[in-house]
Amino acid sequence: MNICLMGFGAVGQGVAKAISLKKKEIKENFGFDIKIVAVADSSGSAISQEGLNAELLLETKVNTGSVSNYPQFGNNDIKGMDVLDSADYDCLVEATPTNIENGEPAKSLTLKAFTDKKDVVTSNKGHLALFFSELINEANKNKVQFKFEASVGGAMPILNFVEETLPSSKPESIIGILNGTTNYILSRMTSEGSSYKNTLEESQQLGIAETDPTQDVEGIDAACKTVILANSLLGIDCAYNDVEVTGISKISSEAIELASKEGYFIKLIAEVSKNALKVSPRLVKKNSPYALEGTLNMATVKTDLADDVTVVGKGAGSLETASAILTDIINVFKK
Repeated sequence: MNICLMGFGAVGQGVAKAISLKKKEIKENFGFDIKIVAVADSSGSAISQEGLNAELLLETKVNTGSVSNYPQFGNNDIKGMDVLDSADYDCLVEATPTNIENGEPAKSLTLKAFTDKKDVVTSNKGHLALFFSELINEANKNKVQFKFEASVGGAMPILNFVEETLPSSKPESIIGILNGTTNYILSRMTSEGSSYKNTLEESQQLGIAETDPTQDVEGIDAACKTVILANSLLGIDCAYNDVEVTGISKISSEAIELASKEGYFIKLIAEVSKNALKVSPRLVKKNSPYALEGTLNMATVKTDLADDVTVVGKGAGSLETASAILTDIINVFKK
């Protein structure tokens, strides 16, 4: 399978590393080769039908700042949509940064791939949160596969889990922790008694929180995931503006201490149901499934037959997110 990888930040680099680590195993277990024929970042691209070396791609990015400096096949003139016309690929792996304003460039890249009859695997949330129905309809119209497990919980299996492991049970609601950064911040504030400001700064120094943490701490990231879960698993036709969102930036150490004395933690909880699409800080019991620390994500799926089923996994991380993308690539081949 020839892969075109658009976006070579933390997630894109994780995909290259994951392919390098698992290429032989995938060949042995599933009977197909994964070949990276094109990679693009914001500065340019590297394209070769013979295949690009994953380790050399990573080395080039780290040492020079762009894959456009890849030996012999690098190019800083071919970028964006032009990359899709310059490579013969089977599956687009779309890993550009999330844009909640207009979903670009992910939306245009995805729609072009569909039009060209290519399958798409994405880790992006923006275009899904804004244009879910349009994207699904276009994929179906062009009879291609569109997979986005990595867009919701990093390494936490939720979409594939419900669709493939619980096909006999109808999901009725989902409640969970869908953002690792905020969970880390709230966990640290609880254990250390530190202020929101100091804990956020620590998170940024550790690379857990972004330089601009707005999407995480104001609940935007979790709201996007709420939309994706609502559409894909519960059949609720909705978009980002339909979600009621409150972040964690106004939570004080005093509020956390008071909750702790009463036997509760404060967590940023996403609720997905036909009656509510909501992201907000809530009290959870200390001995409940929601009492997770660090960057872990979790989701409890309430079903008609299997009752409550809870999944837990790392919600952030380059290689962790790449594991979900690689799973989707394997499932694209299997179908």
